[in-house]
Amino acid sequence: VVAAVTDQDTDDVADILGDLPEDLYHQVLESMDEQDRHRVSAVLDYPEDCAGGLMNTDTVTVRPNVEVEVVLRYLRMREELPSHTDTLYVVDRNDHLLGMITLTKLVTANPEDLVADVMSKATAIPATLNDVEISHLFERYDWVSTPVVNEQNQLLGRITIDDVVDV
Repeated sequence: VVAAVTDQDTDDVADILGDLPEDLYHQVLESMDEQDRHRVSAVLDYPEDCAGGLMNTDTVTVRPNVEVEVVLRYLRMREELPSHTDTLYVVDRNDHLLGMITLTKLVTANPEDLVADVMSKATAIPATLNDVEISHLFERYDWVSTPVVNEQNQLLGRITIDDVVDV
């Protein structure tokens, strides 16, 4: 089971674990590294039919006081982005969502500009929003992905179009 969930999206791992007997569920969680265990647990804290249960925790975040060129170098060092990444999220040190920057804007911005100067407002959805409402928002706004936040506006993850198509 551990091999089967390796390299899967967090929400997919949570779905698989939710279908396992409790003792096996705990064994699989314990076999994961701490970061993966924390991410999967964050999704498992929410019902499957709400934003928190649908979200992936594989977001790329940046700070507002960093130059665009630094962000571009960081992305090149990563070599790979999570699937359906169209936007980077701008957060403070406590993961409060401050805004977003699309990849299109990032690659066309002046490299010396600060992220704060080129970011735009992010439309986040609360982790408790139900899946039907989420699907309507994706349809209405043609989103590829959108951030998910808690009550304190802290970024928890993102929902991508492939998750919404399942709904």
